[in-house]
Amino acid sequence: MKKPLAAFRPIAPEAAGMPLYRAVKRALLSAVGAGAFRPGDAFPSEAALAAAFRVSVGTVRKAIDELSAEHIVVRRQGRGTFVASHDAGRLMFQFFHVERSDGLRELPAVAPVAYQRGRAGGEAAEALHLRAGEAVIEIENVLRLQGRPVIHDRIVLPAALFRGLTEKRLRERPGTMYQFYQAGFGITVLRALERARAVGADRSNARVLGVATGAPLIEVRRTALSFNDQPVEYRASFVDTARHDYVNVVDRAAATP
Repeated sequence: MKKPLAAFRPIAPEAAGMPLYRAVKRALLSAVGAGAFRPGDAFPSEAALAAAFRVSVGTVRKAIDELSAEHIVVRRQGRGTFVASHDAGRLMFQFFHVERSDGLRELPAVAPVAYQRGRAGGEAAEALHLRAGEAVIEIENVLRLQGRPVIHDRIVLPAALFRGLTEKRLRERPGTMYQFYQAGFGITVLRALERARAVGADRSNARVLGVATGAPLIEVRRTALSFNDQPVEYRASFVDTARHDYVNVVDRAAATP
């Protein structure tokens, strides 16, 4: 069922301070970020939104085009526009970039290695915009592909955003981590900033991945962002590239010329 238009107000062209479609996009993002529209909810029709914002249908369509390109909404032919939910398909397309060297791509099997509560420090604190010493949750996972351990993840979460997260809930979660964040805590990961570099396996990597200490790995440091670019997760992924590659497929629709 489409939700009412109470979340939206007319946009005054002289007050927008930006192209009108950008102002519409910002208003739609604010409504989703505030929880007025939840993952899976349908937006009102483009005509109804245009009337609520007092702009043209073309302006609304351009705003929704950008939201769709950024995977924040999804258009369904004949049904309308819906707030995107995290699912396995979105994980594979947008956030998971490891595949076998021959091009085989599949969902990883994820198993927990460690869970503990700690205090923010160093690069994780900076990435998550936390003060040194703020409470965090630290998680380690191993991701297997074709039955082999290929990725060792070290994840840091701000404890204030994940109240009620326990090791039991983590182990029993259905679906992917980002599905879990969204369904369990109302946190939607929209995009991620990543940096990659070559490293040698440390003793922990070696134990989890079954490689020699010092074996070549790719380390990918990721900061996951939600609405208003709020950082919600810092992750260091260590990838054994003996049989697998790190392949980032650019979404042509979302790419900036």
